[in-house]
Amino acid sequence: MRTDPRLVRTHDSWLSLPNPAGVPVDVCAGPGVPIESAAIDELLTVLETADTLRALARATPGLAEEPRIDRVVCTPDFHKGAGIPIGTVLRTTGALIPQAVGNDINCGMRVEATGLTVDRVRPHLDALEGRLRHLFFEGGRGIGLTAAQREGLLRHGLPGLLTEKPGTDGAWRHVTGDENVERLHGPGYPVDTADDFRDWINSGGTARKGTSYDSIIGSVGGGNHFAELQYVSAVHDGATAYAWGLAPGRIVTMVHSGSLSLGHQANGTGRTQAKAMWPRGVPAPANGILPMLTDERTRDRRQKYLTAFANAANFAVGNRFFLSLMMRAGLAELGEVEPRLVYDAPHNLMWPGDDGTIVHRKGATPAGGPERTGWGEPVIVPGSMGAPSYLLRGLGNAKALASACHGAGRSVPRGAASRGSDADLDAFLAEFRVVTPLNHRDPAVTARRDIVDAWRRDLKQEAPWAYKEVGPVVDSLRTAGVAEPVVELKPILTVKG
Repeated sequence: MRTDPRLVRTHDSWLSLPNPAGVPVDVCAGPGVPIESAAIDELLTVLETADTLRALARATPGLAEEPRIDRVVCTPDFHKGAGIPIGTVLRTTGALIPQAVGNDINCGMRVEATGLTVDRVRPHLDALEGRLRHLFFEGGRGIGLTAAQREGLLRHGLPGLLTEKPGTDGAWRHVTGDENVERLHGPGYPVDTADDFRDWINSGGTARKGTSYDSIIGSVGGGNHFAELQYVSAVHDGATAYAWGLAPGRIVTMVHSGSLSLGHQANGTGRTQAKAMWPRGVPAPANGILPMLTDERTRDRRQKYLTAFANAANFAVGNRFFLSLMMRAGLAELGEVEPRLVYDAPHNLMWPGDDGTIVHRKGATPAGGPERTGWGEPVIVPGSMGAPSYLLRGLGNAKALASACHGAGRSVPRGAASRGSDADLDAFLAEFRVVTPLNHRDPAVTARRDIVDAWRRDLKQEAPWAYKEVGPVVDSLRTAGVAEPVVELKPILTVKG
């Protein structure tokens, strides 16, 4: 496994990237973690934003502080994205960069422990697969929301949703009396308005007190998003595992999703506002990345973006909540689910600091130390589809900007992965259950070769061979002092949109 010659190894689990912009760049990756050259190329293009910030400073006299990129950290799942690599943590002063978060604002993971065991669940997988397909793809979710609930969610996050009277049908039936909102990294990102999303709030044109249904809330989404049923297969840190409600054989659910179309709309608002405040005489940057200065003169336009940003972030927390309710609904016929939230961890967000800096995480997750939760912030690292996942406890490592990876990371681009081996896919499907809108075992479906072929191409894009091995990724976090493993989780089935 060759290391890109532009990277300099400084430690068993750390490399640095010298660059023309002079920005300190550290990459957390042990020798067993591949780093694709295309991702390095993309990151070097991103670093050209340092010149853009200098040009903005020259065109905006009187700034209290010089806008700049202070540091960049790349996590072990670092790979090429669409303009900014996935697994990039970027800290700025005097500016924020909407594209360093991207379209899927507050994409993240939610993990719940249950009272069920793998031995109780495994004999019923055929029936469970059918129930989950109905819940996720055949109209079974039944998430009715009033306009007040929608607005409460977008303005105040999960607390704003739960303050309103819960619904009584569909997934709502599986809400408990204590939803542990303190176990969310950010239960809500409060803002005064959600007017940019008034169409969704008043979905269906219903009266304010009426209940309406839509096809957005409770959606897994595409790409690498999923809802997965797993069990605790190994415990590495018994004390922390006990505190988090995890024991060998215990069933857990993991969901990975974000803000869907609302995030795309909010990011579009960011680009629109950045263009509107761009100083005359400053050429548009060649890399297409448009920062926003954080001085008083840009406050109104910047706030318009940040309000839409918070609305989308709040929606994402609620969406993961409903996905977890749908997993509870699927399991409910097997016994008392007794759900307990382990953690809800965001990936694509900005974190303003008291010192005027802003940490942007794109496909990276916070990994705060014991001062945040007592044990260390839970870090959720899923493997590829069918591979083990890990829960770790963060150590608050300053070199890593208290950040960790949000998965194993792609090693093969989607296009190349879709041309993978049919024999390998058949072997994988013989050993593992994937619940999709299409039931590939249905004789009416198997008769349509064109439909099955398209389904197989899509599935190959997320197949195990398209991702890095999760073991070396987790070991890099451990040896770098970023996070310590708590439990290993083995998957039973995955729901893919």
